[in-house]
Amino acid sequence: MADEDAPSPVIGIIGGSGIYDIEGLEDAEWREVRTPWGLPSGALLFGRLAGIPCVFLPRHDRGHRLSPTDLPYRANIDALKRAGCTEILSLSAVGSLRAEMPPGTFVIVDQFIDRTFARQTSFFGAGCVAHVSMAQPVCRRLGDVLEEGCRALGLPHRRGGTYLVMEGPQFSTRAESELYRAWGCDVIGMTNMPEAKLAREAELCYATVAMVTDFDCWHPEHAHVTVELVVKVLFENAAKARALLKQVVPVLGQRRGLCPEGCHTALENAIVTAPDKRDPSLLARLDVVAGRVLKAEAEG
Repeated sequence: MADEDAPSPVIGIIGGSGIYDIEGLEDAEWREVRTPWGLPSGALLFGRLAGIPCVFLPRHDRGHRLSPTDLPYRANIDALKRAGCTEILSLSAVGSLRAEMPPGTFVIVDQFIDRTFARQTSFFGAGCVAHVSMAQPVCRRLGDVLEEGCRALGLPHRRGGTYLVMEGPQFSTRAESELYRAWGCDVIGMTNMPEAKLAREAELCYATVAMVTDFDCWHPEHAHVTVELVVKVLFENAAKARALLKQVVPVLGQRRGLCPEGCHTALENAIVTAPDKRDPSLLARLDVVAGRVLKAEAEG
């Protein structure tokens, strides 16, 4: 794909716990989007922020009816791309594994450790095998914009950090929490995998703002944290996240050409199954996710 063929920016926003809508969207409209992978978590909210097209998806649906394990990750990412999204901002509530990242801190994550085990992690599989690089699992360009946005708003933030993704829905044991700290992890949550992997397969820019609500159970004061306090921080974070979106979306909307980080061409040379060995039914499901490379191959 040449730069001149790059689609104009459409910003996808995935809202985690406490973020079930986006205020201030112009021409806001909830729409159902169907995918070959089933229904996404819920209806998508289409609109514009400062004139930039945006599509919002509440990860757990409005009313928080879906647990992390039950989220339709493939349908969510497919639906956002099907809706025209070119970049995704993921907003996620997390626990902190570091004393220097107290509740209220926004961590612009740059690495993940995936400890999930009960989820479909790829759009590809038997009949069409593909391998994408996850060495740098988030878009540095998006991270730069988010960092500048946090600075402009005076939000407590940390650029860079490793997000341990656990299966859940239960929280960690203290031994697990200490293990993850020994591994060098910074925050812990339940939802960013396989979300980040699927976004990469779908050739979408992806970045996470991990919003700390509490210290994980390793912390000596953890036992004194009340549910009321966590919920209070959760909704304070949500209000700040909405302000951050208003700050960064106009900047992201200025992109011209392909992402210089290679996000929009992540499937280049990734599909390894020979064309005559590919499953037509799987290819049909990949119409949006991998349509660019499949069409290029057919025309070549």
